[in-house]
Amino acid sequence: MKKNLLRATMLLPALLLVSAALLLPSHSFTQQQSTTTTEIILDDGPSETTDGDGSVILDGGANAPSMEGAPTETTNTAPSPVSTGSGGGGPEAIAFDGTYIWITRQFRNAVTRVRARDGAKGGTFSVGSGPSAVAFDKVNVWVANLGSNNVMKLRTDGTILGTYAVGKAPGGLAFDGTNIWVANREDNTVTKLRAKDGVTLGTFAVGRRPVGIASDGANVWVVNNFGNTVTKLRATDGVTLGTYAVGKGPFGAAFDGTNIWVTNFFGNTVTKLRASDGANLGTFPVGGEPAGITYDGSTLWIANSGSNTVTRLRTADGGAISLYTVGKGPFGVVFDGSSMWSANFGSDSVSTTAVVSTSTTSSTIQ
Repeated sequence: MKKNLLRATMLLPALLLVSAALLLPSHSFTQQQSTTTTEIILDDGPSETTDGDGSVILDGGANAPSMEGAPTETTNTAPSPVSTGSGGGGPEAIAFDGTYIWITRQFRNAVTRVRARDGAKGGTFSVGSGPSAVAFDKVNVWVANLGSNNVMKLRTDGTILGTYAVGKAPGGLAFDGTNIWVANREDNTVTKLRAKDGVTLGTFAVGRRPVGIASDGANVWVVNNFGNTVTKLRATDGVTLGTYAVGKGPFGAAFDGTNIWVTNFFGNTVTKLRASDGANLGTFPVGGEPAGITYDGSTLWIANSGSNTVTRLRTADGGAISLYTVGKGPFGVVFDGSSMWSANFGSDSVSTTAVVSTSTTSSTIQ
């Protein structure tokens, strides 16, 4: 029964992706296509997965969930992506450690490293069940395991340094400079862990179905997917400082140094909130079903999971600079200092875009 419930929770979003895609509005952007494309297969037959102790496991994809038990009712809920077939690893979230891009493989129960400078594969490492979020704390990599109700701390060589219990269905992570914050989707809470040793420093109530989470240095912003709101918590003690309305099905959040930006999955928009007081500064159109969002130091990048694109926005006015075609179902995005990367759930790939001012070139690694 527990396994069937977990499957239902994870597979519902696939139906939502299909139904929501039928309702997408059209927007006008400057489309910039790739001049060269390099493809690296992440799952070319049986995958070689390295365990935390250095042992190697062969996994040909049999562990990917089937559609059995998936509910037929759809709700206005921004999803965690789910497998579109038995062979995919399900890359959802993505992070950069200074050398490698880390990608969660939700249906391999693993994370994969890809070297940022050349796209070379750097190993796949076993973690918990359904890894759905990843973050780097400037020393180690943290992975939230949606199906295991825990997070794992990994050394950048893939060695597991610790496993820490959190709330139910952890699916969002953020580092505030000292601590790791975990969004517990089914508990309507966030857990604060001390990064140096994983000690739990508190668990705090937020809105309904927290998914995305971001830090502004002094506060933590939690995206409440069921509530169409964002909750602002003081990082020192978890006290709620405010709850602010955003768009439909909010999913991801990013801080640009002054403002908090939130993707609205069912609104096909992003909302800009002033970090000092939560004032709504505007809502701006992007692509279909926007999920992940990140800031590169001057502009914002949004993964449009429903339209297989990444939108680049100006922070001053939310104006679209350009739109880039990537792999299927991009959910996570990260900047490595010179290039933008997206985790493409539907094509089991990552895409990379070289960032040069507002002129870029793209390639897809599959």
